[in-house]
Amino acid sequence: MAEDWKPGIVALDIDGTLLKWIEGAGTTYEQVEPAVYDAIHRALDAGAHVVLASGRSPHGMTPIADLLDLRGQDAERLWIVASNGAVVFRYPPLEVVHEETFDAGPAVKLILERQPTARVAVEERGIGYRVSTPFPEGELSGDMIVTPVEELVAGPVSRVIIRDPDASAEQFVELAKSLGLHGTNYVVGWTAWLDLSPVGVSKASGLGHVASALGLTAADVLAIGDGRNDIEMLQWAGRGVAMGQAVQEVLDVADAVTESVYEDGAAVEIDRWFR
Repeated sequence: MAEDWKPGIVALDIDGTLLKWIEGAGTTYEQVEPAVYDAIHRALDAGAHVVLASGRSPHGMTPIADLLDLRGQDAERLWIVASNGAVVFRYPPLEVVHEETFDAGPAVKLILERQPTARVAVEERGIGYRVSTPFPEGELSGDMIVTPVEELVAGPVSRVIIRDPDASAEQFVELAKSLGLHGTNYVVGWTAWLDLSPVGVSKASGLGHVASALGLTAADVLAIGDGRNDIEMLQWAGRGVAMGQAVQEVLDVADAVTESVYEDGAAVEIDRWFR
């Protein structure tokens, strides 16, 4: 980066970037380390727009914005990118300003033919999720409403979650590759967790919508993340930084690698630009 470069937008993944993973649980502690909190507020005080960008649904992200005491610039509300880019909203109050939907039925049918024990979930905005079978405790925010799969994907959706606690992330990577899933984007999480979304939708596309609204471009963005769903975001941003514990696919596309989430890596990177 140029010596005088300053990020206009600091785009931050949540789980594994701002919040530490709970070993073997597939979920994170809902607490932010002081070093990370302070670094984010130095960026805010310097005039940067801090944008959360996560695979979480909107109602799973607003508590983190509150935990961080995030604020918009110039009395504006926050911009937040949810559901891996399928939903962009302002907060507070929560107002969806952009949403991408798709017909997930064919992809879900293909997956369940190969992985019949998998569980399926779609967001029920403001409440939680509709699920074919309850997910392990702590993996989904809000209430879980058990619903037949056919009803879950009967209409357009912004994202579908496929989860099998008895499988591995590696098995899900191979499953998705073997199926092809034409017309659908997919990303595999840290566990046997598969997110389905509309083609062309990612955290990068959601952040592109935000940057355009702010009169900025990808070149103005510092993005930090750790998961496979961060790959497009890190490639798109002017500076894309992987957390130290990220999987190899993420490390390979990053411009730089910071410390792990257990060593406050997000704060280390933010402090390079906002001391």
